[in-house]
Amino acid sequence: MLGGKAFHLQGEFLSRCVSRYRPFNKPEVVAVMADTLHKMSSKHLREKLSSWEAKLGSKAPLSDKQRDGCMELTSQSGARPLPIELPLEDFPTIAPQCITPSTSDDRTTRNISGLSLGAEKIETSQQFFAWFSEIEDKMESEEQTESRCFIKQLQVYQEQCTQVQQEVSNALHHLRELQGQYVFVSTKTNALHEACEHLLAEQTKLVNTAESIENKLSYFNELERISSKLGSPTLTVTNEAFVPMLSRLDECIAYLHANPQYKESQVYLARFKQCLSKALNLIKTHAVNILQNSTQQVLPKKDAPSPGDNAFTLFYGKFRTNAPRVKALMEQIEERIDKSPEYSQILTDCHQCYFLQRETLLGPSVTAAIADLASKHVRDHCALVRSGCAFMVHVCEDEYQLFFNFFSKPTSLLDNMLEGMCIQLYDVFRPLIIHINHLETLAELCSILKVEMMEEHVQHSPKELAAFEAVCSQMLEDVQERLVYRTHIYIRSEILGYNPAPGDLAYPEKLEMMESIAESIKQTKIQSRSRSGSNASTTSQEVASITGTAEDSIAPEDAPRENGLKPLTVRTDLPVPAPTIGSNMPMSPADLHGMWYPTVRRTLVCLSKLFRCIDKTTFQGLSQEALSMCIQSLLVASEGIKKRKTEVDAQLFLIKHLLILREQIAPFQVDFAVRETGVDFSSIKGAAYGLFQHKSRLFALNTTNALLQFLLEGTPQVTEHFVDSKKDVDNQLKKVCEEFIGHLSDSIVGSMQSFLSKADVILKMNTEEGAHKVSLRQQPFASPEKVHDIVTETYRHVKAKVPTTQKSMSLYLANKDTEYILFKPIKVNIQQSFQHLIKLISDNYSEEDVHIIGCPSVEQLNLLLTKPGS
Repeated sequence: MLGGKAFHLQGEFLSRCVSRYRPFNKPEVVAVMADTLHKMSSKHLREKLSSWEAKLGSKAPLSDKQRDGCMELTSQSGARPLPIELPLEDFPTIAPQCITPSTSDDRTTRNISGLSLGAEKIETSQQFFAWFSEIEDKMESEEQTESRCFIKQLQVYQEQCTQVQQEVSNALHHLRELQGQYVFVSTKTNALHEACEHLLAEQTKLVNTAESIENKLSYFNELERISSKLGSPTLTVTNEAFVPMLSRLDECIAYLHANPQYKESQVYLARFKQCLSKALNLIKTHAVNILQNSTQQVLPKKDAPSPGDNAFTLFYGKFRTNAPRVKALMEQIEERIDKSPEYSQILTDCHQCYFLQRETLLGPSVTAAIADLASKHVRDHCALVRSGCAFMVHVCEDEYQLFFNFFSKPTSLLDNMLEGMCIQLYDVFRPLIIHINHLETLAELCSILKVEMMEEHVQHSPKELAAFEAVCSQMLEDVQERLVYRTHIYIRSEILGYNPAPGDLAYPEKLEMMESIAESIKQTKIQSRSRSGSNASTTSQEVASITGTAEDSIAPEDAPRENGLKPLTVRTDLPVPAPTIGSNMPMSPADLHGMWYPTVRRTLVCLSKLFRCIDKTTFQGLSQEALSMCIQSLLVASEGIKKRKTEVDAQLFLIKHLLILREQIAPFQVDFAVRETGVDFSSIKGAAYGLFQHKSRLFALNTTNALLQFLLEGTPQVTEHFVDSKKDVDNQLKKVCEEFIGHLSDSIVGSMQSFLSKADVILKMNTEEGAHKVSLRQQPFASPEKVHDIVTETYRHVKAKVPTTQKSMSLYLANKDTEYILFKPIKVNIQQSFQHLIKLISDNYSEEDVHIIGCPSVEQLNLLLTKPGS
């Protein structure tokens, strides 16, 4: 039993030793432990082991987790089987489960089982300890054997390491020797590289210098090569090598110009310029030959028939065929024109040659064509100008296109040539223009030149027609100047100096005749036109009737023109002014058939033509003069009508035509005010008179010198004043209307107004203080019988003249609004006169006298004045 416990304790001890020293299971550690155990005695060893687990001063304190592991190991080792050599019968009390070895102590069991007990049996603890001591000695000897073997092996390794270290030391020595040699070789190599680089740099420098010299000399060496090429008889400007040679020449000349410091550079420069001149002469000769050959091919032969209509096609076709052969060279010259003056000169020579050939070819043809047009339209100046200008437009456009088939850049010589051709047309037109007297022809020429040519053609092709524009502008200025001159003459002779025929002054017979004609026509029509229903402007319609109906029948195209003025068309697309007195006049028969006074018609037609032909400033001056002269002619005609008819007819005639003028000039939208500047010489007369009176002070040396006073006081004064024809028309219209109203008022209620004036004087005298009271009814002129005669006469005049006057106004003015506005003041004057008379009678006459006088009431008078047709 004791042996079993001892065995159990020994096994537990071994297990704990193994578990604690497992981390140190290395050969050197094991050797150290074996040597330490051998030196210690068993008792001392047990004391040491017991001190490991002492509560105080433990040498190997365990953590809780380690303690748990030891407890578990102890519990497992408690069921370890007994040694195989022990007889089971000696331990009857051992439980059967102790026989089966535990899996957790397999290693310890194997170690113990491996121990050889021999035939000796352990029965006491003394035997066990003895046996255990032997086992320990054996174990120590075995462990020391491994350590010795390990030490020997280590010694072998040490020798090998010493040998390796010696070899490494030898290798390092050789490497140091090699490094020294390498440094030596590297130093030599670097020195060699530096020397090579220096030599290469010197070589590159020399090569660059040689190339630079060669490049510089190449410009000088090109002289011989270029001279030989230019001297070759096979060289032509069409050769592919010619243009590169020309470029090389430019480079050489430019280089020598930029480096004049080189030796003999001026000599070479002069020789290069000689070569350039020679090359350019070859180009010029080539271009001139082509142009001259083209001209010779196109020029008609002496005996050859005229090419006729195909002439211009032939003239341009041949040149266009040869153009590509010249244009390529001209483009090269035009590109280099800024490099050298020789290029500019050769290009100018080519231009001159080209234009000379074109003038030689086209000059006679253009002259002949213009002469043919002049003979064809000898009596039709407008057709001549239109066809001639159209011809020159086509010539200019074709020449412009042909020029750019030869050249790429424009030149002023082209415009000069075309302008010379256009001058031929101007030379033909100029004599014709200055002899044209008809205003309508001059106006139409202005329209053709200004609208058809300048606006339609020139504005669409300003570059091609620049030369034609200059000549056309000159022709237009000449026509306008002639038009202004003839207009001045026309205004003076045909408007101001117009001598009216008896038929021109047949008013109101002409209007009555036209009204009767209109009434007869009206009866034959189903639909009638209401006089007050028309909203058209009378003036525009009247002008249209002048050009469209009346004058077409009166003055046809082939009929003789009256005083140089044939039927004209007035533009009716101008804006219509706002309605005023005389506007919105209906189409009366007189208006429809153009029954205006001739000077009015001529003035308006003349202004309508001038408005589109001349500038605004000139038009204002002419319109002011024309309107002033027209007003004067109307005043003269009004006096003639007054002499042969009545003053009312003269005034209505004047009102009618002034209204027409007023409305017709409004759409022109120009300022009719003209500033006139004059010199006033009136002060010279007084100054001269003073000079003669003070002859004695001619040489006085003071401020009273007579000569000095004459110079100061006799200086002419420059005066300026504005003349506004539109205001003149308004003022004249206002004056005539006031005269018309006053004349009719006097003719109707003149006797009554005379009586009222006298009665007012008597009544005024009665109101004065201290004056003798006089009864009005007792005055000879104011007796009831006399007043009755005045009232009767006035009432008779109202009944007779008011309807007649209204009919005349309707016949002349043909506008209800105008008639109402003009008649209203007359009506007011009549009403005021009767109201004044009624008040005077009621205040100064008895009831019996009132009955004797028999003055109508205001209601009766209003009824009379407002009757239909009145």
